[in-house]
Amino acid sequence: MADKSLKSTIAVSLTNYLDAGAIVAGASGLTLWKEYLGLSEMHLGWLNFISANCLGAAIGAIIGGFLADRFGRKFIYTYNLLVYMLGVLLVMLSVNFPMLLLGFLITGISVGIGVPASWTYISESSEVNNRGRNICISQMSWGFGPMIILLLGMLFAPDGYLFDWVKSLSTLFLGEGADTASVNVFSSRIVFFSLLVVAFIAWNLQRGLEESAEWKASKESARAQGEDTGLLHSFQVLFSNKVAVRTVAFLAAIYLTWNLVASVMGFFSPHICETAGGVSNEQSNWMNCIQWATVVAITFGLSYFIDRISHKLIYVLGLVAALCTWLLVVTIGVNDQATLWAFVILWGVNGGMSVQIFYALWGSELFPAKFRAGAQGLMFFIVRGLSAVWGLVFTYIYGENGEGFTLAAYCMIVLLLISLVVGVIGCPNTRGKSLDQITKERYKI
Repeated sequence: MADKSLKSTIAVSLTNYLDAGAIVAGASGLTLWKEYLGLSEMHLGWLNFISANCLGAAIGAIIGGFLADRFGRKFIYTYNLLVYMLGVLLVMLSVNFPMLLLGFLITGISVGIGVPASWTYISESSEVNNRGRNICISQMSWGFGPMIILLLGMLFAPDGYLFDWVKSLSTLFLGEGADTASVNVFSSRIVFFSLLVVAFIAWNLQRGLEESAEWKASKESARAQGEDTGLLHSFQVLFSNKVAVRTVAFLAAIYLTWNLVASVMGFFSPHICETAGGVSNEQSNWMNCIQWATVVAITFGLSYFIDRISHKLIYVLGLVAALCTWLLVVTIGVNDQATLWAFVILWGVNGGMSVQIFYALWGSELFPAKFRAGAQGLMFFIVRGLSAVWGLVFTYIYGENGEGFTLAAYCMIVLLLISLVVGVIGCPNTRGKSLDQITKERYKI
């Protein structure tokens, strides 16, 4: 059984690879798209606003969460990645800003549809003593995506080792007379093509998954009792239960405050390194690649201990690393190589023990199966939707060349402190308990 749950976890976790990969693929080529299409900082803010980082994922999440509860987890895995592939294909072929924007939006919607079902399915198919481990594996996939995408971005970048190959390929498609910006952005098109390939592989793997046994049992019980299983009824049940409403408020609070910071780092980190840190696009991508490698390494280590040690301790350590990241900006600054590297690595340590791990774990543990994915979809909608607005605000605070970076850092510190305090106060005691046991304890059913 354990081997079976591990295999299904890996297949489902490819959704997280594609989620983070889509965000970072756009971020790593941001400068290239800006030059190719003549974009402003406001254009970049809008790309972030509707992408897999923010609004696109928010829209998809509220749809996908309730579809997963209504039609099953397998329903999402059968069709969703076809939408993702369409979005990525649009980005690859973009020749103007509206086309690029639409590609980012469709990709983001697909990411949002897949995430609630992904975390829910992993928890429902896991054993009591490896639920945290499997969520960590999912989070590792979320780290592998950016790491590999950034590595590809570096190799194919205008000053990368494989750019001569990119130029040859661009000549094949664009002809000999293509301008420099068109040739340069071809490297980003290739990176998105790699996501298309992974999405196709993931779609074939996920279509073969079995339906969640817990979802089937919940659905059969509802039918036997003549209970309405429609989407509107799921909303009514969710909001009429005081325990569920308090849980939504708690999880949305810890994840929103952390994700407002993480969404900026996920999309703008390479841009920050280039403008505030003053490094080249290639060096920026190297630094961020190592940051994501740190996330993967820390999460891998954590996967061996998370089901055996205090969740509150891990939660606090992760947020301390996050706070140190931004305290560095307001105290010393990141104007030299040493401090910029410290900024990058500290955020990587936070990513390896991030609030997202506990949001994914607790979000799937603290709700009954009948509206488990829907509740997560609702929270993801709230978090990514507000993150979209914050991404636009951040571009104005940050400025064209990073002149508002210190003010932005103070904002980040306040948000992270809120996530720390609320998480410590509300940390649930679920370790070592089955999903059924947790549901009976919380909902008295």
